[in-house]
Amino acid sequence: MLSLIIDNRFAIAAVILFVTGFANMMLHPNLIKKVVSFNIMDSATFLLLASRGMIAGRTAAILTDGGADPSRYVNPIPAGLVLTGIVVSVSVSAFSLALIQRLYGAYGSVDLRDILEAMKKKGE
Repeated sequence: MLSLIIDNRFAIAAVILFVTGFANMMLHPNLIKKVVSFNIMDSATFLLLASRGMIAGRTAAILTDGGADPSRYVNPIPAGLVLTGIVVSVSVSAFSLALIQRLYGAYGSVDLRDILEAMKKKGE
């Protein structure tokens, strides 16, 4: 049992991070905390993808000796997906924070309940 936990330690950590981020996103009305929780969930996904893409004893797929023996290299696709996901995550976070800044300027709060209440009062 212990060896199974040790072998899957990155997957277990990814699940714990994802559940933590998801729970915080659902429970907190603060929009900034929701963005941070979303980033935690993204990090958990990246950790899981990167850990599943790594194979012990293999190296990066950089051909230096001219030979292309696939049994010596790890799959570069998960690393590419993680890098692409990081770029998208940073872009979504920046856009979300810009929207939150505009909401704060319009309603004076970053609490979702306060914003919704103010929108109901204005009739929007």
